[in-house]
Amino acid sequence: MNRSPESVGTQVDAAKKMKDRLRADLQIAMLLRRALEAKVIRTLIAAIDNAEAPPVQTEHAATIQHLFHDGSAEVERLLLSEADVRQVLMMDIAERERAAEELGRLGITKRAQGLRKEILLAKRYLA
Repeated sequence: MNRSPESVGTQVDAAKKMKDRLRADLQIAMLLRRALEAKVIRTLIAAIDNAEAPPVQTEHAATIQHLFHDGSAEVERLLLSEADVRQVLMMDIAERERAAEELGRLGITKRAQGLRKEILLAKRYLA
């Protein structure tokens, strides 16, 4: 993923667009008390947020002294393309599929079925 702010240029921030859609759907899911749907949406938002996080700089960050309120905690988020967002969603879905398969193999069918329902909910956002 080439996600640096400089590499995207004037491209629309696909992550923001998707998170706006997810948050709108989350509000509806919460109003309608659809707990499973709300859980899946929250997980997808978190996955996109994590993908937007810049790499950690390990150059003695703990020893650098900052002035109070100097903005040192502000880090520019990475911009994701539509392909990047799709890849994040597909990775989340693939992880759920692997878990459902493993749970099914172990005979934990009820939880495997729950994960398969989550997969169907998450796949709506690939379209």
